[in-house]
Amino acid sequence: MKSLREYLWFNTKKKLEFINITQEVARLVKKSGVQEGLCLVNAMHITSSVYINDAESGLLQDFAAWLEKLAPHEPVAHYRHNDTGEDNADAHLKRTIMGREVVVAITNGELDFGPWEQIYYGEFDGQRKKRVLVKIIGE
Repeated sequence: MKSLREYLWFNTKKKLEFINITQEVARLVKKSGVQEGLCLVNAMHITSSVYINDAESGLLQDFAAWLEKLAPHEPVAHYRHNDTGEDNADAHLKRTIMGREVVVAITNGELDFGPWEQIYYGEFDGQRKKRVLVKIIGE
């Protein structure tokens, strides 16, 4: 069995941002040499997410607006977590909604997606260095 473990690093310009990481993950699948297996892509921070959906700019705007309605950043005093001096309780909730990780099958050496599927990194408390784990296993 073959395996590869690498990190993707991000330092976003905005507090909330979505980044399509499909091509970077596909590059790592090729690098691994795995033809049949699985690829785990995992946000390593509790205020960021990895998810799969369509690469359409309107949908990204919809996600941002929807998440802000579900877990608005302000007023920060609304959240008990922020009593500790933090101001990112909303980011923790947004991460829970969007998810921590995805697993994608590898078939014939490529990510085996359905129509329109892309892998995204979602950042909800950005402007600092964060990482995503990519773990690939198979034959």
